[in-house]
Amino acid sequence: MINRKIKIWDGILTKNELNGFEPCMETYILSGEKKRGAVLICPGGGYTHTSPREAEPIAMRFTAKGYHAFILYYSVAPNRHPQPLLDVSRAMCIIRENADEWNVDRNKIAVCGFSAGGHLAASLGVHYDKPYLKREGIVLGENRPNALILGYPVITMKEFAHKGSRDNLLGENPDDALINEMSLENHVSEKTPPAFIWHTVEDRSVPVENSLLFAMALHKNKIPFELHIYPYGPHGLSLANKETDNGNMGEYPHVSGWIDLCIEWLDGIFSQNEKF
Repeated sequence: MINRKIKIWDGILTKNELNGFEPCMETYILSGEKKRGAVLICPGGGYTHTSPREAEPIAMRFTAKGYHAFILYYSVAPNRHPQPLLDVSRAMCIIRENADEWNVDRNKIAVCGFSAGGHLAASLGVHYDKPYLKREGIVLGENRPNALILGYPVITMKEFAHKGSRDNLLGENPDDALINEMSLENHVSEKTPPAFIWHTVEDRSVPVENSLLFAMALHKNKIPFELHIYPYGPHGLSLANKETDNGNMGEYPHVSGWIDLCIEWLDGIFSQNEKF
């Protein structure tokens, strides 16, 4: 396995231009010459940090099933939109730029995010072709994921918003246009990739309505999706097992099955002849 960290803006943006933080991507590239699908992981953290509980443990589960994995440590506050979206776009382009060397199937790359990282992943799914993302190091279209995996995602910046994520990403008094731009349920289209979504009803931080709004928008646009709503469990469960329990979460064996369902879904999506 190739495990190393790549500064994604090295040679393009300076540390000062990035407010002192250098976003990086950690690789978990499997050995061998077989072309494999890949998953780019965006941990959550309310756009204040990137949670380790939603990083390597997730990568290990995907690599165990034959996927290359990449973890993105993206820009957070005081960096504002669109910097995190630029980061994930750049990371996706890097994976495709190196697809031959890393034996990545360039048409089988999913982006996976949790909470605020889910918002970032879904943002890429709906906004990947926006003109403001056309910067050095980003090729529009090359940054498009082939599938979305969203765990208890922040989706809306309106009624059911997670206020902390909204304030950290958009500032404390964003105008209506910016709120609408980053309320992702408004921007699903026929170009949005298929999605696997899961959430718990008991989530008190990011209301379950976030996932429901996104799923309804996908359905309206005839985009394939799989949605799992679990009745019990707090926000931030990650794998919902002993490995990712921080001492406060607890273990939820029923919820922990989401990762196997997700990989089964992803295998199915990537095995279809149609190019999503």
